[in-house]
Amino acid sequence: MQQLYQAKDRVEAQLLRDYLADSGVEAVVLGDYLSGAAGELPAMQFPVIWLVHDGDRYRAERLLKQFQHLNREASEADWRCAVCGELSEGQFAICWQCGAERPDIEL
Repeated sequence: MQQLYQAKDRVEAQLLRDYLADSGVEAVVLGDYLSGAAGELPAMQFPVIWLVHDGDRYRAERLLKQFQHLNREASEADWRCAVCGELSEGQFAICWQCGAERPDIEL
C-alpha cells in the first residue's frame, strides 16, 4: 500500500475514494475518525487515502489532479438556476431559492 493524499476532512476523503473507485483504482481511507479526538491528540490528524495496489500510483495521481481541478472549478463559478433563474454561488450544488440541482454537477 502507498499513501496518495491527506484530505482536509472525512467528506473530501470519501469523495476522492469514490472518484478513484469509479475509475477502477482501489483505495482505502485511514484515520477518518481521528479528527474527532482533536484536543486529545498531540497533533491534528486528517484522513489519508491509501492505494491498495502500488501499480495504480501513476493513474491515481492523474485522477487526483482531475478531482482537485473539478472541485476547484465547480466551487469557483457562480451559476444561474435553470428552474427559477436565481443566481447562486459556485460552492453550492443546489439552488437555495427552489432546491433545483445545479445542471453541470452530479450529486
